[in-house]
Amino acid sequence: MIDVLVVDDDAQVARINAAYVAKVSGFRVSCVAHSAGEALAALETLPVDLILLDHYLPDGTGLQLVADLRRRGLLTDVIMVTAARDVATVQAAMRHGALQYLVKPFTFAGLRSKLESYAALHRTFADGGQAEQSEVDRIFGALGAANAGPAELPKGHSTATADRVRSVLRSADAPLSAQDVAVQAGLSRQTAQRYLKLLERAGRVRLSLKYGETGRPEHRYDWV
Repeated sequence: MIDVLVVDDDAQVARINAAYVAKVSGFRVSCVAHSAGEALAALETLPVDLILLDHYLPDGTGLQLVADLRRRGLLTDVIMVTAARDVATVQAAMRHGALQYLVKPFTFAGLRSKLESYAALHRTFADGGQAEQSEVDRIFGALGAANAGPAELPKGHSTATADRVRSVLRSADAPLSAQDVAVQAGLSRQTAQRYLKLLERAGRVRLSLKYGETGRPEHRYDWV
């Protein structure tokens, strides 16, 4: 389970963000804070893997808080969740080590995508071991590709359905068949197959063959 600290000066926004986090499988909210001071106090006593951090706080900025954390030797991961959209702040967030940057206002799907990508990265780091260049490239691209997909869906295709298929593939521990994806996404096999083909053409899904118990080759799909 990934423990999250939600930091936002607006109590209502903080509650909404916390509710969003709680809806994503594998995540739970450890604490909600409304200032940098409250966030620091929480980090001293609670287990936190990830901070969803607003930039505008009553006692400083989110980036100042991140810098303070690093000076204290706290390496907790950070995703900025803020209305600040000037390029200078985005660049500073990158240089301070923020893993991702989500601009307000955003949808639940937008945050869920970031969290699911973070979860995949978290699992990769937990496994340890050595990494070849291809694995390093995948790690560095994982969060940047959080919302990646076809630039424009063909007529008759739904963004929500594509998101469901992507979510299933990202959270899978091994390549899945079209039937596996259909069951987990709550879709018909034909619909799952159609979206898998679409994502494959967009370069977001990798297709492989595996021989089943009958000896016949079966298609398997996994997220690139």
